[in-house]
Amino acid sequence: MRETLFNWLGQNLNGKRCLDLFAGSGVLGLEAASRGATEVVMVERNRTVFRALQETIIKLACSNVLLRCEDGIEFARQKNGLFDVIFLDPPFQSDYLPKLLPLLADKLTQDGIVYVESGEVFEPDKAWQVVKRAKAGTVHYQLLKCEGALKV
Repeated sequence: MRETLFNWLGQNLNGKRCLDLFAGSGVLGLEAASRGATEVVMVERNRTVFRALQETIIKLACSNVLLRCEDGIEFARQKNGLFDVIFLDPPFQSDYLPKLLPLLADKLTQDGIVYVESGEVFEPDKAWQVVKRAKAGTVHYQLLKCEGALKV
């Protein structure tokens, strides 16, 4: 899935600002950082996982990664600037996706894109366009673009 995702996004993320909203293992955010993203903001509220991510970021010397220990929905409600790519992989049992997408519309640059992973098929509301969609095992994943994204 990750290989497909980065094929979709393009192999090079130079100059992009990325947000990994439910970082977990950090694999998506760290991959974006390794592909030249100018800045990757990773948000993880679980303190144990957060500390493990801190150690990994230090070990890998990822100077372009900013790690935040807070709730993803709360972070999305704040003004944190615009992002070119937002990775959205909330816990599959949660009902976060319909709550989060309206909050993320004004967090995207004009060409910004949201990557969504879910345990079931997720149909976004009319404000969002599905750019690409696939399934691997029980995981559904897709790229979304918002018609209302801010013009930069």
